[in-house]
This record gives sequence, C-alpha cells and structure tokens, in this order.
Amino acid sequence: MSTKVFNNAAEALHDIFDGARVMSGGFGLCGNAENCIRQLRDSQVKELTIISNNCGNQGRGLAVLLQSRQVKKVVCSFVGGNPDLEAQMLAGEVEVELNPQGTLAERIRAGGAGIGGFYTPTGVGTIIAEGREVREIDGKRYLFESPLKADFAIIRAEYGDAFGNLRFKGTARNFSPQMAMAAKTTIVEVDHLVPTGELAPEDIHLPGLFVQRIFQGANYEDIIEYKTTRPRI
Repeated sequence: MSTKVFNNAAEALHDIFDGARVMSGGFGLCGNAENCIRQLRDSQVKELTIISNNCGNQGRGLAVLLQSRQVKKVVCSFVGGNPDLEAQMLAGEVEVELNPQGTLAERIRAGGAGIGGFYTPTGVGTIIAEGREVREIDGKRYLFESPLKADFAIIRAEYGDAFGNLRFKGTARNFSPQMAMAAKTTIVEVDHLVPTGELAPEDIHLPGLFVQRIFQGANYEDIIEYKTTRPRI
C-alpha cells in the first residue's frame, strides 16, 4: 500500500484544481489548516467553493482566499466578523449560501454517511425556505435539506499517525470528522505526526480510513480572535 504521508502542503495539495469544492474544518480561526490554506493561496487556483463555518475572520484564515479573489461561492453559517466576505457578498462578487449552524453540520454529516437528505423544522417559515420542499410530519412542518459533499477536505489535528488516525484538540475538532467523511480526498496537517500504533485506540477521534493524505504542519500562528484577560489586581 502506498504511503499516506507527504512532506508538506504543496505535495499534499498537488492536484487541487480550479472550481474545486473544498471543506475546511475548525471553528472561526480555531483549528484552521493553516498550511493548507497558505498553499491554496499560493497555488492561485480560482473559482473555489468553500464549505466552512464562516470562511475566516478578521482578514485571517480562509479570508486570505477571499482577498486574493480565488473564491466563487461560500457555504457557511456565519458572516459576522468577516468584512471580506461581507463586502464581496453585498457586491454580488461571491455567492453565499447561508445555513443555520446545526443544519450545516448535519448536511455535512449526511454527505459523509451516504444519506440522501433529511427534514428539519429549522428554517420553516423563514426566507431560507422560500421555493423549497416543506413537508408536514405528525402535524409539524419540516424543511428538506440536501447533503453536502466536497472534492477535498482540509483539516488540522493535534496528533496523527502514518495511517491517518487522528486526535483533535478541543473545539478544533468542530466539523472536521464529518468533513473528512464527506470529501473525496481528505488532507490532514497535524501538530504531531507519530508512528502508527502510538495513539491508543480509545483516544482516536477519527480513524485513518477516512484520511487519504497527512503531513507534519509547520509555522503555525494560532491566532486568538479576541484576546480577553482580567485586569491585574
């Protein structure tokens, strides 16, 4: 079996193409695949569809792809705190498909689980339900949501081994396991790349079955979005 381990982001993302659908894990700037994002920017691929919670924040993270005009569409749940996405959305330069946050997570999970869609009461009677299927079940109205899939998922984990077994840290785990299952090719960068067998089975958050490529990350900024501290006494 060929190895899943690559030397860096450039090698792991060698076949990224114009118009690709890319899922990006993490939450805000927490758990971003920083090396992969930088490589996407440097590759100059364009017309990307980005599926993430909020496509960066404060000009950082995935927002650098907006700044370099490489994004055609964003599927997300949150625009606030992202002036680049806000400006391009209002100018009609980037298409934005807004989802309630739980719906976004479940659409991704459905894509990875092979589920053809689901019904949810969230969004019924609002603008997002206009022109879409609504069904009454047990006297309650539900909105149909389709699954989300992608060509690539770029995610970051704290620990990973050569087979791709992963362990995440805290909220950096958000969306990432589901995205790994919903993408044709999952690319993972890790803070610590360890030998296969070093991670205890009960500590593995995502089995390597869902990972195609993995590499040791480097030069992390780990940006804090809003640093709040107590005043000194």
